[in-house]
Amino acid sequence: MRQVQESLFVEPPARGLHEFTAEVVAWLSRQGIRVGLLTLFVRHTSASLVIQENVDPEVQRDIEAFFAKLVREDPALYRHNVEGPDDMPAHIKGALTGTQLSIPVRDGRLHLGRYQGIFLFEHRTRPRRREIALHLIGE
Repeated sequence: MRQVQESLFVEPPARGLHEFTAEVVAWLSRQGIRVGLLTLFVRHTSASLVIQENVDPEVQRDIEAFFAKLVREDPALYRHNVEGPDDMPAHIKGALTGTQLSIPVRDGRLHLGRYQGIFLFEHRTRPRRREIALHLIGE
């Protein structure tokens, strides 16, 4: 059994869902592990990770619009607003969606569904460089 750990950095150009499946696939192909489990963990509290449809971009836009309505950016609603009106809503969205994904590896490839992709969900108005910790275990 082998383990590999590394960080991947994603720089989203804007708030919203940003697919980075190709970067993960490229990294995985260099590891030489055929069967195992890949864990991805975003090291931030105002962004999250999701597996979502990656064929029709309208799915991503609808999810973004839903979250914008669900968690409003109204400073009167929150005590924590040190970094601006999008700060606390970003933390809430992160809590609702999660910071970690686990994906099986089969035949040296991610064992995702046909229309599934890996997305960073950036919740801040001014995006920043996000670190994704990768941990692969297998043989």
